[in-house]
Amino acid sequence: MTPPFLFTPASAMAAIAGRTGIQRFEYMIRHGSMKAGLYAPQNRDEQGPHKQDELYVVVTGTGTFEKAGQTQAFGPGDLIFVEAGVEHRFTGFSNDFTCWAIFWGPDGGEA
Repeated sequence: MTPPFLFTPASAMAAIAGRTGIQRFEYMIRHGSMKAGLYAPQNRDEQGPHKQDELYVVVTGTGTFEKAGQTQAFGPGDLIFVEAGVEHRFTGFSNDFTCWAIFWGPDGGEA
């Protein structure tokens, strides 16, 4: 059987159905150093800095994103970059907020 190569927000949401808090995340694909999953926190974003560089692609919802002491509003379709090891979190987000989270590269990030 060939593994899937196209992943939808709906299929990822089905994989995290019933989960709460930071557990509302599911990797849908892993390949080499790259891994990608859907993140759909409820009420609070409790994550901390990551070992790899990261991209968020906002699928649904709105809110604000805090990164290294700066705050920026976001909405559907926005792309957010976070370097490895940098403190960040989503704040004030709507109940329907979901995003793809894509990690890649070596621990410590790329130069």
